[in-house]
Amino acid sequence: MKILRKPDWLKIKLPNTAEFKEVKGILAAQRLHSVCQEAKCPNMTECFHAGTATFLILGDICTRHCKYCNVTHGKPVGLDEDEPVRLVEAVKQLGLQYIVITSVTRDDLPDGGAGIFARCVEGLKAEMPGCRIEVLIPDFAGNWEALDRVIESRPDVINHNVEVVRRLFSQLRPEGDLDLSLDVLQRIRDAGVASKSGFMIGVGEDVEDVHALLKELRSASCERVTIGQYLQPSREHWPVARYYAPEEFQAFGAYARQLGFKHVESGPLVRSSYHAAQAEIS
Repeated sequence: MKILRKPDWLKIKLPNTAEFKEVKGILAAQRLHSVCQEAKCPNMTECFHAGTATFLILGDICTRHCKYCNVTHGKPVGLDEDEPVRLVEAVKQLGLQYIVITSVTRDDLPDGGAGIFARCVEGLKAEMPGCRIEVLIPDFAGNWEALDRVIESRPDVINHNVEVVRRLFSQLRPEGDLDLSLDVLQRIRDAGVASKSGFMIGVGEDVEDVHALLKELRSASCERVTIGQYLQPSREHWPVARYYAPEEFQAFGAYARQLGFKHVESGPLVRSSYHAAQAEIS
């Protein structure tokens, strides 16, 4: 299949500042993973300067194999019970005001890793009460006790990404279930916690698909949404079907606001954690 040429608005230069190097050094010393640097996020510099970072917990091997994702998939080994302690220490050293905690999917664990998520939140609340916390969670394979464990730790925001439109969901996320994801979002909001989700476009959907997904998210009481451009990690991954122009993202954002979302980030370089702090306080 023909590889589409990346438009100019998607060409970015990765940071190499002293501040960025310091962040990398602290993360390395605490043996922590950052989605920001590992995914080569285009917004790293902006987020670090704003005191925001996204941590990847539960290892770096995912038990699922989504067609768009560059995370290594396979069979994880063990569980790092000390990870919450090191994460809290790193956040203290970095002086962060808002952090996002996400993970690989761990279907090999009875609770999907929910206990580690909760311990990270509880540790941060105890040690850094002024720091706002967002968790970006998997679906925990429909284990509602696991989801309740995270909810009970009371993060400020719980995010669960649906990732792609319904029509293409089973092709790109064969081990996922969109209806289950919508149930997760509804349960989060029913528990009184701010709910958030996000998805990518450019994988083969049309405008009607995007509108339909936004309506489904609102029907599940989702309050915040992010929409970004899919970028193909390698030739082995799902190909980019099209690159949307910035004004097209603006139109999707306007539509989402009309549906009643409290906070919307829609743009070519938008990722799940982009302007997360602004979304939380809006």
